[in-house]
Parts: sequence; structure tokens; C-alpha cells
Amino acid sequence: MREIVHIQAGQCGNQIGAKFWEVISDEHGIDPTGSYQGDSDLQLERINVYYNEASGSKFVPRAILVDLEPGTMDSVRSGPFGQLFRPDNFVFGELTITMKYSCLAKLTLHMASADKGHEWR
Repeated sequence: MREIVHIQAGQCGNQIGAKFWEVISDEHGIDPTGSYQGDSDLQLERINVYYNEASGSKFVPRAILVDLEPGTMDSVRSGPFGQLFRPDNFVFGELTITMKYSCLAKLTLHMASADKGHEWR
């Protein structure tokens, strides 16, 4: 089984990501509330690649939305599929320059250690 965590960052990334989730939801028969409204068993096949199934048979995108300004997040939340996302998957706020470099350094180290003997796909 393959699971994807979708990370969308910045204004552009979140605007593209919001449209991505509209398209994926439509393909899998998921309505804006996260309920399955499809008409084919094929739509439920591999739905767990992009979604976690929550209580009440609600499907929640496996996504992290990141931006330094909350305005972009507000736009996503108020969009057609904004209620799909868990509130704690929205990460926003101002970072100091020190925090930015610290995060970048940690990410670089993680990628370097994960790359040893592994092929990136």
C-alpha cells in the first residue's frame, strides 16, 4: 500500500493545492464535507493513498498546508473544499530568519541521510 502526504507551501502552492484537492475529491466521489458520494466501487479503490478515513466515514486529505501569512490559509478554508482539511494541518505564522535557516539545515540533513542507498522518486 502506498500513502502520500501532500505538502503545499506558500501562496502559489496552496492555490494549486486547493485545486488539486478539488480534482482528486471529484475523481474519488468525495464531496466538500468529506463524505463519499460516488457511484462506483472503483472510486473507493486506493482512496487511502490520499485520504485518511475519520470517524463517521469522513475522508480527510493527508495534507500539510504551510504559509507565513494566514491570509492564504483563510482563502483555502473558505474555498469550496476548505472544510475537508483538519484545522491542525494548517501551519502558518512568521518565522525569524534564524528559525528559517534552522529548518532548512534540518531538512537538508534529513534529505542527505535518507538519500544514502535510497533512490528518490
